[in-house]
Amino acid sequence: MSTRLRGPAVDEVTGVEPPRARSINEHYSASQFRTETWNLLKQSTDALRRKEQRGQDSTEAAENVGVILKQLWKIEHYWAFPGVTACEGLLGLLDRERFDLLSRKTALLVRELVSHSYRSRDLRASVFEGDDEGLEDDEHIPVTAARPYFEVLFVDDLESSEIESLREAMLATQGPDDEFVYDIVVVPSFEDALIAVLFNHNIQSCVLRYRFPMESQFPVPELRHYLDFAEEGTFERAETEPAETLAVTIDRLRPELDLFKVTDETLGSVAANRTRCFRRVFYRQEDYIELHLSILKGVRERYETPFFSALKEYSLRPTGVFHALPISRGKSITKSHWIQDMGRFYGTNIFLAETSSTTGGLDSLLQPTGPLKYAQDKVARAFGSRHSFFVTNGTSTANKIVMQALVVPGDIVMLSHDCHKSHPYALVLSGAQPLYMDAYPLDEFTMFGGVSIAEIKHQLVRLRRAGKLERVKMLLLTNSTFDGVVYDPLRVMREVLAIKPDMIFVWDEAWFAFARATPTYRRRTAMYAAQQLREEMASPSYRERYATWKAELDELDPEDDATWLDRPLLPDPERSRVRVYATQSTHKTLTSLRQGSMIHVFDQDFDRKAKAAFHEAYMTHTSTSPNYQILASLDVGRRQLELEGYEFVRNSVGLAMMIRKQISEHPLLSRYFRVLRPVDMIPAEFRPSGMEGFYDPTAGFTRMEQHWRTDEFSLDPTRITLHIGATGMDGDTFRKLLIEQYDIQINKTSRNTGLFMLNIGSTRGSATYLLDVLLQIAEDLETESADQSEIDREISAERVRSLVRELPPLPRFSRFHSAFVQDPRGDTVEGDMRSAFFLGYDQSSIEHLALNGSLETAMEEGRSVVSAAFVTPYPPGFPVLVPGQIVTTEILAYLKAVDVKEIHGFDPEHGLTVFTEAALAERR
Repeated sequence: MSTRLRGPAVDEVTGVEPPRARSINEHYSASQFRTETWNLLKQSTDALRRKEQRGQDSTEAAENVGVILKQLWKIEHYWAFPGVTACEGLLGLLDRERFDLLSRKTALLVRELVSHSYRSRDLRASVFEGDDEGLEDDEHIPVTAARPYFEVLFVDDLESSEIESLREAMLATQGPDDEFVYDIVVVPSFEDALIAVLFNHNIQSCVLRYRFPMESQFPVPELRHYLDFAEEGTFERAETEPAETLAVTIDRLRPELDLFKVTDETLGSVAANRTRCFRRVFYRQEDYIELHLSILKGVRERYETPFFSALKEYSLRPTGVFHALPISRGKSITKSHWIQDMGRFYGTNIFLAETSSTTGGLDSLLQPTGPLKYAQDKVARAFGSRHSFFVTNGTSTANKIVMQALVVPGDIVMLSHDCHKSHPYALVLSGAQPLYMDAYPLDEFTMFGGVSIAEIKHQLVRLRRAGKLERVKMLLLTNSTFDGVVYDPLRVMREVLAIKPDMIFVWDEAWFAFARATPTYRRRTAMYAAQQLREEMASPSYRERYATWKAELDELDPEDDATWLDRPLLPDPERSRVRVYATQSTHKTLTSLRQGSMIHVFDQDFDRKAKAAFHEAYMTHTSTSPNYQILASLDVGRRQLELEGYEFVRNSVGLAMMIRKQISEHPLLSRYFRVLRPVDMIPAEFRPSGMEGFYDPTAGFTRMEQHWRTDEFSLDPTRITLHIGATGMDGDTFRKLLIEQYDIQINKTSRNTGLFMLNIGSTRGSATYLLDVLLQIAEDLETESADQSEIDREISAERVRSLVRELPPLPRFSRFHSAFVQDPRGDTVEGDMRSAFFLGYDQSSIEHLALNGSLETAMEEGRSVVSAAFVTPYPPGFPVLVPGQIVTTEILAYLKAVDVKEIHGFDPEHGLTVFTEAALAERR
C-alpha cells in the first residue's frame, strides 16, 4: 500500500474534509494559518451546501461554519481584504440559512485572496453588493487597471460608522492617475497596532491619530505572540506617551514603513516631533488630500529604482552605436545567420539595454554621480548602512575589496579557519597575516559551527600578552555560516572592543542579505548591530553602567587572563570606535542576477581613515565595463526588499517550518531522514535558552524569537540540514541522485547530510515536490530492503554504520611552519601566508607527494610536511590546507576519507604540492 503524503480523512458523502476550527499550533506562520482557515471555510460552506441539497441535517455543519467564521472575524480586523465587513456579510448569510449563496460568496472571496487578484479590485465595489441571486460561479469582484496595491494602518478608537466615513474620505482622495492604490485598516489600540504591522504584510504606511487605549478589544490568542516583539518597558512607557512609544516600536520592528501622526496637541508640541520617527505630523485632520499625497510620496520613494529606470529609458532611445560592444542593441545578433537563436531565447530588451555608455542618462560605477549614486544611497537607507556599494562580480570580489582597503602587509587578521576561500586569497593579495581561530566542531555531521566569543577573547588575550595587539586590525567572521549557524554580532563586537577598541569588524553575510527584512533576523545583522552599538555607547545610561563595571574591573589583576576571559566585557565609550563592514551576495538570497553583490559600511572613521584606500581597492577590483543588467537587478532587488521583503522572508520561514513538520510526522520519511535541530547544531553552552527544536510532533511549533534573542548562536530555520545517514548514501551520492533523477538542486552536502535552503523564491509547489521526492526515495529504499538477501542487508547496515558512526576527523587548522612565522618561539599562531603562496610558484622549492604513498611515509619518518598551495575539497568548500600550513595526520586522514570528485589545489595523479625540505631550511 502506498504511503504517499495524505491530508486528513474526507467525508464519504460530501467528499470534503470534515470542518473544524484549526489551531495555530498546526502552523508556524500566522499568515499561512489565516489563508488555510479561509480555505477551510470554503470547504466547510461547500459541505454545508451539499448537505442542504441532499436534505440532510445541517445543524452541526452550520455550527462548525459559525465557529470558523467567528475565528476569521477576529483575524480580519487586521486586514482590509476580505476584512471584517466580509466576515459579517457571510455570518448574515449563515444566520438567514442562505447556504448556497454563502458557499458561492465564500468561494469567490477565497479565490480572490489566494490568487492575489484582490489587489486589482475596485475598492468601492463589494462582493455583497448587487443582486445576490444573480451571482455566477465564475464571477469576480470588479477589477481596475493593475497598479501596485498596499494597505494603510490607522490607529484610532472609532465606531464602525466613523471607520466607514474615514475609508470613504481616503478613497475619495485617490484618482486614476495615482501610481498606487490602497485601502485602509483601522485598529483601536496600541496592542492591535503592534499586531497589525507584524501580521499584515500589506501595510506600507501607518497613521497614528490622537490618543488610543492600550489593550486590544478583540484579543486573538493565536496572535498574542506578536506582542513579545516589543522591548522590555514598552507597554509601561506607552501608558503616558502612546503615539510616540508606538512610533518608536514600529520603527524598530519594521523600519521600512512610513509613519504619520494626527494630533490635537498644541502647535509647539506638534512641531517638536519628539521621536523623529514621523515623516509628517498633521494638526487634527485638516486635509485628507495632504495625507494622501504624503502616503503616496513615502511609498514612491521606496518604489523608485533610479538606475533601472534610467536603463529602461535609455533602451528606448534610437541610438547609433560607434563604440565598443557589437551586441549592443542586438545588432550583431539580428544581422547574423547563425546565432539568432540567442536573440529568440533572451528577447529584445536585454540587448537594447546593453551598452558601454556611461552618459545619456546612465552613470559610471567607478565614480557615480547620477542614477547609480542615487540607487546606492537608497540601498544604504534600506540596509541601515552609512555607505553601500554595488559589486558586479560576486562577494568573492567584495571580500577582496574590503580586505585590501583596510589592512596592509604585516597586519594581523583574525578569522575562522573554515571561512570561504576568497578570504585567504584576499589575505595573500594584501599581505596581512591570518590568525586562524577554531570554530566549534560538529563531528557527528562532519561540519563546523561558529567561533565562540570565548575563543575570540582567548586569542586576543594571547596577542595582548605577546605585545601584538597593535598589529591586530580586523576580525572577520561568516554570518551566517553555510549551514545556518548565526552569530550575535552586537554581543561579539561589544566584548571585542573592550579588549581592542579600534578593531575593524568584517562580517561576511554572503548568505544573509535577506535578514534585513524581518525584526528577528535583523537584530543579528552587522549593520543593525553597528547602529545599536553606536547608540548604546553614546547614551548616558551606558556610560553610568560602564563606569560601575570599570570600577569592578580595576579591582582585578589586568595581567590575569581570567580577568578578561571569565566575565562579560564592556567597551570604553570614550576610546571605542564602531567600524563595521558587511559583504553580501544579494543574488544568493534576494532578487538579483548572478554575481550581484553589495558592500555595506558603518564606519565612524570611514572618511578620515578608510575612504581613500577603499576607493583605490574598489578601482582595483571593479571592472570598467560592469554589467548593467546586474546593476539594474540590484536596484530592483532593493525595491523588493523594502516593499515586500517582510512578506516573502516570513513566508519562506513558514514554508521551512512546514517541511520540518511533514518530515518529523511522517513514519517513513522520519525513518530515513532527520532534520537537524538547534540542539544538534549548537552546543548547550552557547544555547542558554534551552531551545531544542522548532517543531516537535507532540508539542507542536516552538517560536524562534527567544532562541534568537538570547543565545550566543542561533540556527536559521530556512536552512534545512537533512541527516541522510540512515539511507546508506553519502552526501555526494545523494546530491547526484536528486539532480540527475529528480532535477532538484541542493546547496551543499557533508558526508552524511544535505543542505536544503529556502529563499524568497521558494514556493509551496516546490516544497511539496521535494517532500514527494524524499518519500519516493524512502519507498525505493524500503522496496530494496525487502528484496535483499541476508548478506546484502549486512552490507547495507555496515554502510549506514559507516555514515553514522565511522566518520573522518574534521580538518582543523594545525599551524604555520616556523619558516613562515616571524617569531617561531611565540605562542600566537599567525603566519606569513603570502610568502608561502608565492614561494609555491618556484618549481625548485616544491615537490609532489602521493596521499597513500610518499606523503604518509614522510610523515611517519618524522618530516614536517608543509603545504605549498590551497587545498579545497567541495564539499565542504573551505581550504583544509593553506600555503605554509603543516599537514597533520588528522588532515591526511580527512583527505583520504573524503569522497568527492572536486578538490581544488590537488591533482590525484601528481599528489599533494608541498615544500621541499631544502626550501624550508633556506627560509629559517
